[in-house]
Amino acid sequence: MSNSRPYDVVLYGASGFTGRQTVEYFAEHAGEQIRWAIAGRNRQKLEQVKADCASAADVLVADSQDQEGLDTIAEQAHVILNTAGPFALYGDLLVDACVRKQTHYVDITGETPWVKSLIQRYHAKASADGTRIIPFCGFDSVPSDLGTYLVVRFMQQELGVSCRQVKACFKAAGGFNGGTLASAINLMQSGESSQMADPYLLNPPEESPLDIAPLSQDPKGPQYDSDLQVWTAPFFMGPVNTRVVRRSSALFDQWQESYGAHFAYQEYLKFDGPLAALGTTLATGVFGLALSQGWARSLLQSRLPQPGSGPSTQVMDEGWFRCELIGQASNGQQVRCLIHNQGDPGNRSTVKFLCESALCLATQADQLPGKQRGGVLTPATGLGDVLADRLRQAGTTIELTVV
Repeated sequence: MSNSRPYDVVLYGASGFTGRQTVEYFAEHAGEQIRWAIAGRNRQKLEQVKADCASAADVLVADSQDQEGLDTIAEQAHVILNTAGPFALYGDLLVDACVRKQTHYVDITGETPWVKSLIQRYHAKASADGTRIIPFCGFDSVPSDLGTYLVVRFMQQELGVSCRQVKACFKAAGGFNGGTLASAINLMQSGESSQMADPYLLNPPEESPLDIAPLSQDPKGPQYDSDLQVWTAPFFMGPVNTRVVRRSSALFDQWQESYGAHFAYQEYLKFDGPLAALGTTLATGVFGLALSQGWARSLLQSRLPQPGSGPSTQVMDEGWFRCELIGQASNGQQVRCLIHNQGDPGNRSTVKFLCESALCLATQADQLPGKQRGGVLTPATGLGDVLADRLRQAGTTIELTVV
């Protein structure tokens, strides 16, 4: 990494619930060769996080609405890692600073309408400058996006065939933090949640099909899937992850690195029987309905974790997720990918994925896909195999097999 800037990575939002965990991760895993700092709006809180983590990192201060202060931070870093959400409320000026200062950027947002606005405003300039702006680097949407990429490239490189479709199914245990819930509530309050119904929301306009392919339609209820050989139900993160995977596919099409003609992707929750699948579908539907009603949102906000809070250390340590993807090749062959990580998906796994994404950009820029590629990218298009290798080294199981 060039020494032209004082920091390889700056962790913004470091005093929040997820931000504190990124500081812990960097303190333990970044190594002495990485020059990093923590940043946010409250110096006192940041100093306390630094002391709690026994870190020697520098402390930088700028409010999310302070463009001059954010510019100063961005121009000092090669990479900004951002955990300060809801991102639609607090992320605009930081991304703007990163694009203008040609500073790579990663975050953990699942707010697809916000990312759509980033694509419209910044993709062309970031692409021209070689600046990688990569949202969705947490549990939203690394397993889905990176897993699909690995399945497709395995088919192409090892079997010599293109991919027709990929399906993914998840099982997980863990808890929610207040920041994640605040982002979901803000999507409802802002009215932007209606955009999420578009299955090609994040596709470039010229890469958005006129007709919605059957597998691109969001699942509505429980069903038995003969490909996966399990009972499935709609996954509440599916309307985020599927749009990210489809953006990856569309961008690769533009770069003549296509997944395959008419490639399709969908994902589900996995269950042992129909009753569990039905119960989860109903519960998810009721929760979504409650979020859409103002009085119910107010009630939920008073009873659910608040921003800055989240699950206990025990819950986060005992949590886990398992993502199984099955790809259908153009000649009928099947490839399976298993991605498994110990630790609460929304916290422990998210922090690992995010921090390793930032470290990809900070330490292995010359190995990343597309060399000088820039734009508002995805984990697959911006980080690819480099991230997969880092996650394996960090203890995440990623296995590919021909069925």
